[in-house]
Amino acid sequence: MVKLNADDWARAALAALAEGGLAAVAVEPVAVRLGVSKGSFYWHFANRRALVEAALAFWERETEQIIQNLEKIPDPRERLRTLLELAFADAMEAAVSFRLISEADDPSVAEVARRVNERRLAFMTATVAETGIGDEAAERRVLAGYASYLGVAALRRLGIMHEDTAALVNLALAELLGE
Repeated sequence: MVKLNADDWARAALAALAEGGLAAVAVEPVAVRLGVSKGSFYWHFANRRALVEAALAFWERETEQIIQNLEKIPDPRERLRTLLELAFADAMEAAVSFRLISEADDPSVAEVARRVNERRLAFMTATVAETGIGDEAAERRVLAGYASYLGVAALRRLGIMHEDTAALVNLALAELLGE
């Protein structure tokens, strides 16, 4: 028998969200994804809403953990390269971000999406500014870079983009740093 915890359900819910949006985060399909019965769900959650909230909280915690790990890298250029490698290599994460920004009609979902994206943008802006680029230029470059990141997620979803991650990282790094 598979022993799952709430984070396992949250991860599976995020994968469902990445593939089909918030509507795809439903108890039965997520249970099937995990290879368990719906009964397992009710050990951890009262209802679908609780699962969505847990998935969003998990996503936010993961984002914060990644940022904390990146902050340990002293060189801002290396920190930025590592961030871009992580970001462009994880198609599911980009899809989650894109879906939540695109479909966040629910105010509580929109609030988490706003908070996570603002945290990411602030971290990236501070990192780019730390390379010697002024704060205003860093902010503009990061906004353009993040918009590109979300655009890549959208194009991947449509099956249009089959890019080399390393090439994307190098291009994004050059654009962000003005090199």
